[in-house]
Amino acid sequence: MREWIVNYIEAEKAALDSIPVEQVESVILKFKEAHAEGRQIFLFGNGGSASNASHFATDLGKGSSDALGKRFKVLSLNDNVSWMTAIGNDYSYEDIYLRQLENYGQAGDIVLTMSVSGSSPNLVKAFEWANDNGLHTIALVGGKRGKLADLASETIVIDDTHYGRAEDCQMGIAHMLCYAFMEVDELKS
Repeated sequence: MREWIVNYIEAEKAALDSIPVEQVESVILKFKEAHAEGRQIFLFGNGGSASNASHFATDLGKGSSDALGKRFKVLSLNDNVSWMTAIGNDYSYEDIYLRQLENYGQAGDIVLTMSVSGSSPNLVKAFEWANDNGLHTIALVGGKRGKLADLASETIVIDDTHYGRAEDCQMGIAHMLCYAFMEVDELKS
């Protein structure tokens, strides 16, 4: 058991070390631009990535916004269960994020998804719509990369295919994206 734990921790460190600093910085600057322009940021995912999207929306909408004094316009599209199930039932599960973006999304807004596989059909379909309608797409994906890596305007690849470790890194990146606005003085002006 102890050897498994030690090996897991070592693999987690390697996954964290694979996070590309330049891409994280680029997304922080894109968020700064969206904040200044009053653009919306839409977050979503499936399973553990959906939980990470919800947590991310909370931290950006409260903590980062409190630090800046001006609110981020951020929404986690996987938080409205009745809307998601209505769309899934009446249309298709593949449409649960796409159809919400059709209601809210405007050119210049940001769409960010987290996906370990990078190929979930509902995420891919939402990104295709977002790209066709002038939204900026950002994907946090695992080592398989998947279709999202090719569709996204910006991609952050976590070099691990293990769902737990990749999702841990997703949340680490989300925290960096939020805490940058709370702790980096040049972002506060």
